[in-house]
Amino acid sequence: MRVLLVEDEAPLRETLAARLKRDGFAVDAAGDGEEGLYLGREVPFDVAIIDLGLPKLSGMDLVKQLRDAGQRYPILILTARSSWQDKVQGLKNGADDYLVKPFHVEELLARMNALVRRASGWSRPQLECGPIVLDTTAQTVHVNGQSVDLTSYEYKVLEYLMLHAGELVSKADLTEHIYQQDFDRDSNVLEVFIGRLRRKLDPENAIKPIETVRGRGYRFALERTDTPEEAETATGN
Repeated sequence: MRVLLVEDEAPLRETLAARLKRDGFAVDAAGDGEEGLYLGREVPFDVAIIDLGLPKLSGMDLVKQLRDAGQRYPILILTARSSWQDKVQGLKNGADDYLVKPFHVEELLARMNALVRRASGWSRPQLECGPIVLDTTAQTVHVNGQSVDLTSYEYKVLEYLMLHAGELVSKADLTEHIYQQDFDRDSNVLEVFIGRLRRKLDPENAIKPIETVRGRGYRFALERTDTPEEAETATGN
């Protein structure tokens, strides 16, 4: 998953970015609102974490301008302000959730993961498609109850495909959402990951979880257990 992190406090920004990368996220970090706005408009993110007290362009204005520009990824705002009015205004401007400083990183990760799941129509941390279960919290994968050992990038590819199960995902989109900007994005590397996933998830070639759409990309072909309708019910929408 690709994360936009906009935080002007350098120690906190660097700590959060390092933790997110360690947990398998691709992170683009900015130290002020103007840089955050540029990145937020130009890069296809899965979620944004935005501090309200930013220089050059406030977090409130950044959220509003991103929404006005048509960006629809979930936004989690960070605030050192205890006033409920600030929290409400942030939500009115287009944010999806908020967290008050100081906070535990584990809570930030849990809220962020929940936003990403719900944006894709999943109501639970466990993504279930046929016999394959991916736990986004524990970052584990099981097939027919048996654990499957994946590398970090294999997991990233599978998680993104399962979050968008049934949808066609282009190679370009998949690459943008799992790689850091400075990573070698050779399409052959992505094909290697897909090949490894197929062998690990389906060694007998019996369930065919990942479909290649020639010249266009990939589709996770197994039917999802947690349907969008169930997710809407679970979240009260």
